[in-house]
Amino acid sequence: MPKDAPVPEQLSVSIGQYSAAGLKPSNQDFHGAMVPDGQALALKGVTLALADGISSSEVSHLAARTSVRSLLDDYYCTSDAWSVRTAATRVIAATNAWLYAENARIPGLDHDRGQVCTLAVLILKGAEAHVLHVGDSRVWRLSGESLEPLTADHRLTHSSTESYLDRAIGLRAEVEVDYTRLPLARGDIYLLTTDGVHDHMEARFVARTLREVPDLTLAARLIAKEALARGSTDNLTIQIARIDALPTGTLFETSLPVPQGLRAGNTLDGYTLLRQIHANHRSTIFLATDPAGARVALKIPAAEIREESTYMRQFLMEEWIARRITSAHVLRAATPPARRSALYVVTEFVEGVTLRQWMTDHPHPSLDQVRDIVGQAIRGLRTFHRSDMLHQDLRPENIMIDRAGTVKIIDLGAARVAGVQEAAPVPGDAPILGTLQYAAPEYFSGDPVGWRADLFSLGVIAYEMLTHRLPYGTQVSKVRTRRDVARLGYRSARDDDNGVPDWLDEALRRACHPDASRRFDALSEFDAALRSPGAAYGRRHPVPLAQRHPLRFWQGLSALLALLCLILLTTVTTP
Repeated sequence: MPKDAPVPEQLSVSIGQYSAAGLKPSNQDFHGAMVPDGQALALKGVTLALADGISSSEVSHLAARTSVRSLLDDYYCTSDAWSVRTAATRVIAATNAWLYAENARIPGLDHDRGQVCTLAVLILKGAEAHVLHVGDSRVWRLSGESLEPLTADHRLTHSSTESYLDRAIGLRAEVEVDYTRLPLARGDIYLLTTDGVHDHMEARFVARTLREVPDLTLAARLIAKEALARGSTDNLTIQIARIDALPTGTLFETSLPVPQGLRAGNTLDGYTLLRQIHANHRSTIFLATDPAGARVALKIPAAEIREESTYMRQFLMEEWIARRITSAHVLRAATPPARRSALYVVTEFVEGVTLRQWMTDHPHPSLDQVRDIVGQAIRGLRTFHRSDMLHQDLRPENIMIDRAGTVKIIDLGAARVAGVQEAAPVPGDAPILGTLQYAAPEYFSGDPVGWRADLFSLGVIAYEMLTHRLPYGTQVSKVRTRRDVARLGYRSARDDDNGVPDWLDEALRRACHPDASRRFDALSEFDAALRSPGAAYGRRHPVPLAQRHPLRFWQGLSALLALLCLILLTTVTTP
């Protein structure tokens, strides 16, 4: 790093917390915060959570404690690839299910007397705040002299003086969690409060206290005591978070040197290079053996592209992703070295051919061969999507078929990982990472991109395997607006040479439809549609009885003819 370069900062947050029983004999609130370090801070963030047990239950404090502790523990055990929303809501849902089951174990128990609580969560990650909320505890942001509520109470009014919680943890078998995300700025101040505080606090007092009292723990105590003085009779819990610094560094270590002049026979961190298997202007790939003798692929970046941040992110993401996906149909990471002295990635070596080469070797594949390859690719893609990832660069060159016929998706660096994108977003003006001929129109039109973009790419690949052309030619890459998307015209895959049936052509048309909302609702639907006509196709294209049940058709026709003959014979013989 140059001497005059700014030192990268991490997310830095100051936290103050206070909780007391107030005028009640016991405190049924529970709160906690977690400030990790290193990669956990970058990829998971800082978490604050508080829960308020319902006053009608003598055991609701147990629900509050369980909800907060499970969130602070289990959230950090979820996949780094998951978005905050995915990870946190799954943890909350699991806690809710457990508490509901505990309540259900007591026959005839009224849930108003069970383990039930509210929950408010603030997760600060990268340059964003993520708010999750169930019940009537609240999250606020201080704006000048006013408090901006970031949550809405889940309460229903029963009468002019009575209301009740419509949503709470442990109340029902399933819980609906409100979620909001918003940008962070240095100096922002957020508050989490239970109703014993916010029902009696005054915004100007809060703003003045936070302006005059730098110690946030003391500020929290003063705000809670002011609520008590203003007539609060409930438990009092408040958490305060102030954003002191936002992250400016990168997620991945790039200070290691790029190996230079390597050739077959050289060693690097215990890997022995056997031969070069691929090279371009961005990287060189060697077949190598690890210290245990297993064959691996070792990829080294070109020195001149080290300063290209987008490519270096792609390069380092490949091994990172490979270590977080477990599938027979996705490239696996190799065992890492004990100490890495240089910049490179190491993965399993797949002995086989790319799908592009396979298509050259099999210019007229059978429908079963195409179905098998696409079906295996679907199983690999499904692993990506379940991990909150999009591959984004699916093309024949990035699909390998090994000697056993196993399909593997490779080249993972262009993948969009929800958790990483939150921690270090790719700039909006960054170039499209995928290959233009296979990229979905939404990448070019600016519409939201989801998992159906990968479905589009796979549909184009299946189409090309059967026709040796692309369904829209080169027109997709020229899309700039939604009007351009609407103008895209699908060219039927069916012709006199390839024998593609109408129903299969319709499946391909739907998989790579320009409008993402009109594609299949699941990858498994596309897989099924490649194997047989669906019910919808049958309704639109009814098959004549003679084709559906030829034996029954001819039996019925013979019976009808016999009946006609009998009628004619009777008519002729009657005097």
